[in-house]
Amino acid sequence: MKMHFCIPVSQQRPDALGGRYTLYSVYLDGFLFCRVRYSQLHRWNEQLRRVFGNCLPPFPPKYYLAMTTSMADERRDQLEQYLQNVTVDPNMLRSDVFVDFLKLVQLGTFSITTKKALLDIFLPDGRSVQVEILTSDTAERVLEVVSHKIGLCRELLGYFGLFLIRFCEEGKLSVMKKLVDFELPYVSLRSSEAENCKVGLRKWYMDPSLDSMLMDCRAAVNLIYMQAIQDIQKEWAKPTSAQRQKLEALQKEDNQTKFLELSREVRHYGYMQLDPCTCDYPAPGCGAVLSVGNNEISCCVTLPDNQTQDVIFQMNRVKCWQVTFLGTLLDMDGPQRTLNQNLELRFQYSEDSRWQWFVIYTKQAFLLSSCLKKMISEKMVKLAAENPEMQIEVPEQGKSKKYHIQQNQKDCSSFLPRTSKIKIAEVDCVLGNINEEGL
Repeated sequence: MKMHFCIPVSQQRPDALGGRYTLYSVYLDGFLFCRVRYSQLHRWNEQLRRVFGNCLPPFPPKYYLAMTTSMADERRDQLEQYLQNVTVDPNMLRSDVFVDFLKLVQLGTFSITTKKALLDIFLPDGRSVQVEILTSDTAERVLEVVSHKIGLCRELLGYFGLFLIRFCEEGKLSVMKKLVDFELPYVSLRSSEAENCKVGLRKWYMDPSLDSMLMDCRAAVNLIYMQAIQDIQKEWAKPTSAQRQKLEALQKEDNQTKFLELSREVRHYGYMQLDPCTCDYPAPGCGAVLSVGNNEISCCVTLPDNQTQDVIFQMNRVKCWQVTFLGTLLDMDGPQRTLNQNLELRFQYSEDSRWQWFVIYTKQAFLLSSCLKKMISEKMVKLAAENPEMQIEVPEQGKSKKYHIQQNQKDCSSFLPRTSKIKIAEVDCVLGNINEEGL
């Protein structure tokens, strides 16, 4: 599926010859990823084309005369579409020419040189594992180093991921984003504007039944056991009083297997909980706490009369969704490293035999979108396993797995300006309406 690349702003900069050039600010999942010139992207496209031929998406053409404002906006939109579409092919994502360029521009943007460094990776129980890396090591490489140090089986790496996590007051934590394979954790951490931000290791699957795939690896069991305890302590998972008593007894016995078996019966076990946000249902401006997992979006909504209502949206009734940035980026030459203000995620949902849009206003809109994509991907894999005649290509943690599946769903992505607002529309669609081009 397409990644959440966007180019909300560009700046004019003077060059050494007295002319001017355009510097594009590229954001990934709402965080500044790099700043890059058209000429750099053009050379990169030529290198990719020599390796992959004509399967690349179209690249915006060169202009030999001065561009008008409308031409400059069109080029920015085209570059954004190019970055989104070029990341669809999992083979391209794993290629050296793809990864090496993105490593170079990440380092250059934040003026970080390649050198040895120590990086603390935090585990769900609060302990950290310190690893020696290069500042230019990707998240995929750092995950391999960490897994080797803690004894995690290499074939299980696809079930885990590295995340940027902000540790808040009163022991609360906020997951800011999942680091994609070609991101540089050292750079992402150093460039983050959030206080008390750390790189954390967490499981990365939304279907709790997938725990069963990890039970033969002691290190994997330790990790999901620690995360289960943390999720219960943070009240992300919500056991009943009877379940809590049994879980506490099993924890005292250190019976991890039985603890996890019972945990899978706990409400919201294995879900990703977002920070408090607002939504437009059942009334505009309602406060909400979202928990996402097990093929559903679970919302605890605070109504205008301060009563609470639990609302559950099933993923098999979601047609599509889009992430939109409603604000403007001020101080364009300043740091401006996040798009976490005025973000919304709206999704089209089938209720009472008709489609309607629901809107969630959250600074974690990109993380929520990633969770929705993950649930779709896992559902496709499960369907493919049940029907060997289906085929679909599902990239997972740097690996490509092929399955056969019948699809007819549209996936489109755009970045559209509107009066005093900038819109990032990232539309992803779910089972029953997906076509292969969008995956």
